[in-house]
Amino acid sequence: MSEPNMDTTRNEERPMERTAGQPMLECHDLTRIYREGPQDITVLDGLALKVHAGERVAIVGSSGSGKTTLLNLLGGLDRPSRGEVRIAGESLLALGEAALGRFRNRHIGFVYQFHHLLAEFTALENAALPLIVRGLSKKAAEVRARELLDKVGMAARADHKPGELSGGERQRVAIARALVTDPSLVLMDEPTGNLDQHTAASILALMDDLARNAACAFVVVTHDPALAAHQDRVMRLDEGRLTAQPREAATER
Repeated sequence: MSEPNMDTTRNEERPMERTAGQPMLECHDLTRIYREGPQDITVLDGLALKVHAGERVAIVGSSGSGKTTLLNLLGGLDRPSRGEVRIAGESLLALGEAALGRFRNRHIGFVYQFHHLLAEFTALENAALPLIVRGLSKKAAEVRARELLDKVGMAARADHKPGELSGGERQRVAIARALVTDPSLVLMDEPTGNLDQHTAASILALMDDLARNAACAFVVVTHDPALAAHQDRVMRLDEGRLTAQPREAATER
């Protein structure tokens, strides 16, 4: 991977100062309506959610309930039909596409259900890429990326490309990539679905550490009752609305 032609020292940013309990994600009246022929299909209907720094929230619900649509709205990958999303105090609706892209790089980490790694890059290069896009030097970005790969148990596979990795290994690289920027908010879509029990436990421990020490907020969409029960709160998405439920009841109907 070639090194960007820029003054990398000048572009490096210090992590945002965050305090546990500080509102990190706020949305209100969040509505998403899709047009299908002559009909309007309401997927999310006036949804409200607040997540604080250092807090981990699980969202459960049946297939087709709109969980992925919700994540896309929270991450600024889609625009709501009505309502607002604020992250770290910033309204996503107020940002143009270029500014929104920079904001996502600075504040949001994504872990998709499918890894979306770049096939031509190594695990290390994939994990470092968000920092290089931000403007860090290749060397500085890869130092940080190696730290995260080590935390997810992938240090020994850092120089391997995705085609040489198992599904679980690719997912661990994707998790490292999402966390490498020290984001304010991490959005996870079935993050442990392809992981064995031991590796899943290490990912949960890493989430605990980041929530506690880095005051990072997590929103985790999952069908896994054990993963949901590990979070601080569990919300069920049903008929376009979110309702709280006990963690021990985090199972699919």
